[in-house]
Amino acid sequence: MIKTVVGSKNYNVWVEMLKRLVPYGRTHRLCVVVAGMLQVIHNIAQEKERSNAKAKELSAIFESAYDHDEESGIDPLLSITEQLFKDAGVRFKRVNSKGKGYSIAEEAVYEFLNWEAMPWER
Repeated sequence: MIKTVVGSKNYNVWVEMLKRLVPYGRTHRLCVVVAGMLQVIHNIAQEKERSNAKAKELSAIFESAYDHDEESGIDPLLSITEQLFKDAGVRFKRVNSKGKGYSIAEEAVYEFLNWEAMPWER
């Protein structure tokens, strides 16, 4: 869905970036990069939503995540974020040094949702 809205050129650049950055990248840096991608996706979807059904659907997913809608929550946004990683062929699930699992995709979604907040305001 993202590729349809933002275009193949943008999407392919992002996928290539993830292929190169994710395998050895630090999560706290990667999640900001992906959150930036989500910001651009959201902006383009909003610009195109009047004339493009997929853009309207994508924009609704972002708005629902912003509102933390009880019915759909952030799961649809998390799914499309995970798809970025899958299309790049890289793993987004990791395990920290204490053995606890986490998701770069999930961290990126939360970074996106808190884009305007300063770290000390969270």
